[in-house]
Amino acid sequence: MFDHFVWEVLVCPALVVLAIRYLADRLRPETAATFLVTSLAAAAAGCLITLVAFGFKAFAELPAAGAFLHLSDAYVRADTAREPWVSWLSLAMVVAALAGLARVAHTHRRDTRFSRRYLALPVVDGDVVLLDEDRAEAFAVPGPAGRIVVTTGMRDALDDRQYAALLAHERAHLRGRHHRLVLLAHLSAAVHPVFRLLTRQVDYLVERAADERAATELDDRRTVARAIGTAALVADHIDPRRNLRVAPSRQDLRRAGAVPRRVASLIAPRRARSLLPLAVPVAVAAFSLVWTVECVVDLGELLAAAHV
Repeated sequence: MFDHFVWEVLVCPALVVLAIRYLADRLRPETAATFLVTSLAAAAAGCLITLVAFGFKAFAELPAAGAFLHLSDAYVRADTAREPWVSWLSLAMVVAALAGLARVAHTHRRDTRFSRRYLALPVVDGDVVLLDEDRAEAFAVPGPAGRIVVTTGMRDALDDRQYAALLAHERAHLRGRHHRLVLLAHLSAAVHPVFRLLTRQVDYLVERAADERAATELDDRRTVARAIGTAALVADHIDPRRNLRVAPSRQDLRRAGAVPRRVASLIAPRRARSLLPLAVPVAVAAFSLVWTVECVVDLGELLAAAHV
């Protein structure tokens, strides 16, 4: 069974990470966000099931467990006699993954409870909640009746066209259910440490997807780019002594992260891009699931042969 561990836990996660990081800026973000996150989630599911299978094998290797299950523990151990550590490492990774999944689920429930308070506030423009606050902030609140929360600090920082671009961007998040993609990415990252390298990439992809939908809706890519840049510059940069928006420090600009890339992508001419590269992460994830099924079957056959 060791070959299943090598593929599912070592090779496949690395291939998925490399493919997503390489393709993130080379595909249309609207399509890439959905397909790449789905591939990531499928690979994570296959990895977790494989780890659970090896974790159960670790349990069956114990003499007491073998007696309880009527199995030959020596026969079970012999399957990975050259790699005796693999079963127990898998069990440790299962415990860590389950703890990580519980932590992500707890954070999601907490954030959901917190955001629900905005759903009951009065709206303007159909789905916009305008908060009378100096801080510059805007975000989408998912739900049956989704809301877009905008502070007066953010509204005052944008002209009418930029404000329309901001609303179109946030509505794109709601229509595309991007919060689900982000949640899937964080759940996947809890399963395997290497997947944590992709959480920011997924955040970037969903923001780019919303940028492109807003640009299409307004038919004005430069206005959307200006709105993104202005919003990033003024967000949370208020002088508490004078209550005036101030320019961010150099350190804050270094933390701007994906914003300059998003602006540059909007300003650059949009080119037709092939969807063919998407076949790489999709194929890796599909093959991973096939191997996962085979791993479970092999474990069943091993336990059946070890039955006494």
